Amino acid sequence: MKINQKEFTINGIDYIIRSAIRKDAEELSSVRLQIDGETENLDREKGEAFIDTQGFESLIQADTENEKNLFLVAVANDRIVGFSRCEGNFLKRLAHKVEFGIGILQDYWGLSIGTNLLKESIAWADSSGITKITLQVLESNDKAIHLYKKFGFKVEGVLEHDKILSDGLYYNTVVMGRFKG
Repeated sequence: MKINQKEFTINGIDYIIRSAIRKDAEELSSVRLQIDGETENLDREKGEAFIDTQGFESLIQADTENEKNLFLVAVANDRIVGFSRCEGNFLKRLAHKVEFGIGILQDYWGLSIGTNLLKESIAWADSSGITKITLQVLESNDKAIHLYKKFGFKVEGVLEHDKILSDGLYYNTVVMGRFKG
């Protein structure tokens, strides 16, 4: 699915949020790899589950054609600095919901890019008849959990000892959902 492009200016930085297009594939591959190396808030370490240009081309095409999916990019200074995806399901019992995921380059944290990617995803879901958005977030990622709660997400459960981070310790994953009935 596609959305109309939106423009934002935060702290003097201009950026746009738009649907991903095929020509983004190569850059998305390198941006995702960089993001994975900048934070432990995601499931992957740098280089794990690598998606190459062709993989992103396929993903973008499928998401563009699939009314239950949405792939957004944030572009600042003529480069992709973040992205989000909502992935749906055509099984009848699951067709009402999508899973949300997000990644933003560390140099662009604090510019409300995550907030605006989330807002656009929620607006799309609400206008597309999707009634539930789910996500998973590391329990120690207080800033993200606060943001999700601000937009109506509730904690639905905790996956205990779900991830092992670089310090060798186990961390919990919080499962959150937003239901618009």
